[in-house]
Amino acid sequence: MVKATGSSSRGGRSDAGLAPLLLTVTELIRQLMEAQIIRRMEAEALTESQLDEAAQSLQALETQVLRLCEIFEIDPAQLNIDLGELGSLLPKQGGYYPGQGYQQTTVLELLDRLLQVGIVVEGDVDLGIVNLNLICLKLRLVLTSQPQRSIEGLPLPAGQN
Repeated sequence: MVKATGSSSRGGRSDAGLAPLLLTVTELIRQLMEAQIIRRMEAEALTESQLDEAAQSLQALETQVLRLCEIFEIDPAQLNIDLGELGSLLPKQGGYYPGQGYQQTTVLELLDRLLQVGIVVEGDVDLGIVNLNLICLKLRLVLTSQPQRSIEGLPLPAGQN
């Protein structure tokens, strides 16, 4: 059972529609980008200028999310999705800091770990009728937070070299 928790402590607007969901996804992406900036800062992979620009951009995005929460009368602390046994989309209390252990894993933490390690997903899709293949799709998805030069070094599945 997936339960969105976007009601406001001021009573909230039941007619807010997709606003709580969209703001929650935006907050997920903001926190994911913040985690990647923290990782690069700790690895000393950012210049002071890049770090300042990134911090300003994240602050501006957070300000806009808070402004939209105010417009739609949504309590920002309630921007989250409860995924039942899977946990929640975002940490329930406090913020997320990469590499820090948490009692309950969130989707944010899983995405951060996947981006840090990197993952390659490949697949083939054949569409056709009556044993006649008409369309063949070969898909390759590379999900990583590493710069482009690292992506090129990811191994291909056997037979794809």
